[in-house]
Amino acid sequence: MAASLLRLHFHDCFVNVCMPLHCCDGSVLLDGGEKNALPNLNSARGFEVIDSIKSNLEKACPGVVSCTDVLTLAAREAVYLTGGPYWSLAFGRRDGLTTSETAANEQLPGPFEPLENITQKFAAKGLDTKDVVVLSGGHTLGFAQCGVFAGSGRPDPSLDASFLQTLQSTCPNRNESNSNLAPLDASSSKFDNVYYKLLVNSSGLLRSDQALMSDNVTGSMVVGYSKFPFLFYKDFGASMVKMAGIGVITGSNGEVRKNCRVVN
Repeated sequence: MAASLLRLHFHDCFVNVCMPLHCCDGSVLLDGGEKNALPNLNSARGFEVIDSIKSNLEKACPGVVSCTDVLTLAAREAVYLTGGPYWSLAFGRRDGLTTSETAANEQLPGPFEPLENITQKFAAKGLDTKDVVVLSGGHTLGFAQCGVFAGSGRPDPSLDASFLQTLQSTCPNRNESNSNLAPLDASSSKFDNVYYKLLVNSSGLLRSDQALMSDNVTGSMVVGYSKFPFLFYKDFGASMVKMAGIGVITGSNGEVRKNCRVVN
């Protein structure tokens, strides 16, 4: 579940459901709303893991630890337990009271979007170009459905020919193959820098990932991380700390949910 938990945290922190800025607020965990958005529907997973952790916490110390903090910490542990870096986190986030399908559809970066659009969406959350390259490295874990990267039926012309042939066997251009899974990198259950090595070799699974090589600035970062895994680990931890601090709710605002799926 490592990739799923990391993705849930990312999708939570990238969606601002009200003003002022409320992003990392556990809104993705609420039933309805963001769960029904296209980037999450039939693909977001790990909710039952968060439910289990929260249930045990409520027995030990009721009303203390928010669902948002649970998800933030679970994402960190998921990365660490699959061989990735460990980073320090501050706690005390509160849970939001609303969730929005529309906001998720509009604000989450998509796999077919050009790099310029994705960079703008990151910038709207206070994240820079380096964060785009670093956090995209989270795709070292997990799988993607064929419909996410082959749905148009038109292959990415920048892909390596042999890699493209492998993808076409996994994802024939038929509706029934849209839910087939392909690994995001060659070691999809281990957190490492293979993702960047694949991009250098024109073998990125998602069009939005391979697009990082189309720009001189992001491309040079990709090459650097492909050569120096510990630099990637250090920078990934720093970017995750930045992301986990986007629009957090503290003090007496929001609440500490008893059940992560519904407001109190």
